Amino acid sequence: MKRKIVSALVCAAMVATMVVGCGSSSTTTAPAEDATEAPAEEEAEAPAEDAEEAPAESDASNASGDVITIGFAQVGHESDWRTASTKSCQDVFSAENGYDLQFVDCDNDSAVQLEAVRGFIEQDVDYIIIDPIVSTGWDTVLTECEDAGIPVIVIDRTIDDSDKYAAWVGSNFKTEGLAAGEWLKAYAAAKGITEINALVIEGSTGASATIGRTEGFKEIADREGWTILDSQSGDFTQDGGQEVMESYCKSYEGKFNVVICQNDNEAFGAMDAMTAAGVSYGVNGDVILVSFDACTAGLEFVMSGDITADFECNPLAAPFVEEVIKTLASGGTPDKEVYMVEHWYVNEDVVPSIEVNGETQEMTVVTQEIVDAQY
Repeated sequence: MKRKIVSALVCAAMVATMVVGCGSSSTTTAPAEDATEAPAEEEAEAPAEDAEEAPAESDASNASGDVITIGFAQVGHESDWRTASTKSCQDVFSAENGYDLQFVDCDNDSAVQLEAVRGFIEQDVDYIIIDPIVSTGWDTVLTECEDAGIPVIVIDRTIDDSDKYAAWVGSNFKTEGLAAGEWLKAYAAAKGITEINALVIEGSTGASATIGRTEGFKEIADREGWTILDSQSGDFTQDGGQEVMESYCKSYEGKFNVVICQNDNEAFGAMDAMTAAGVSYGVNGDVILVSFDACTAGLEFVMSGDITADFECNPLAAPFVEEVIKTLASGGTPDKEVYMVEHWYVNEDVVPSIEVNGETQEMTVVTQEIVDAQY
């Protein structure tokens, strides 16, 4: 797997960008009335010894001084991860850095997202960034972008039914799922747990993050002969995670010892539901709780022992999207896929490393320093 970027130094690049100037970008009216702007929290450097050098901070982006117009069709505002992703783009593609960012919060509505992209075409923006709500149904509108001569950069989730975009920047979601499975196998062996009966709270239906994490974890579960009692969508939200877990606690009372939540916000909701149902979870509980994203709040719960393990998905793609734009502007051809290196976090130093796709990957025990450095 191509590993070009380390989440740690993305955070460092974000700090540098904010020091240069972090003004508010131009925005279109978001379709969600309750959409909130990402909190202005400082990004710090994360602990990664093997980090490569991150892209340099923005230098007004355009040698001629002309403003570069970018349209960004964001999934929504459903999680801490999404908030950090939005803030990353708003900070990098700011007016101070030579950009006019037209931002649309699509509120998890695929039809709204397609229309947002068409709106960007009508505005004749210079570049379009899409974080696709679902992975299919994109070929027609991407053809329209291509015909208009507007390069598209896809971030985070993937598009599976078209290749008419300049580059994709994001994570290998199946690898995240595989890593969770390999860690659970090693952790269960270290703890003397011989039987795994798991409940899965999936993300949004049709999202590539959901598909990849589900496939990766199920591959290990099938190989090891584990039982997946149920797998339902919590839509990547805290309310969704709580609702699904409340149902699980009633339907599978006393039958499960593992809960897999496909993002931190779902895990927070699942924790509330299990607490209310009298189910103990985490390091000293009856249920192993595994999450994805590793946002600041997620890592705080890992450090406290409530979440047993958390598998990072890096939201800070914007500095590397800017590198793609600079390459395109100079007449170059960017890499089609840019994978972000991610870290796997645990409470206990029980499993120091795991093997994923034949590669040794370290498990990181969460400390306050790591929490303070996270997005």
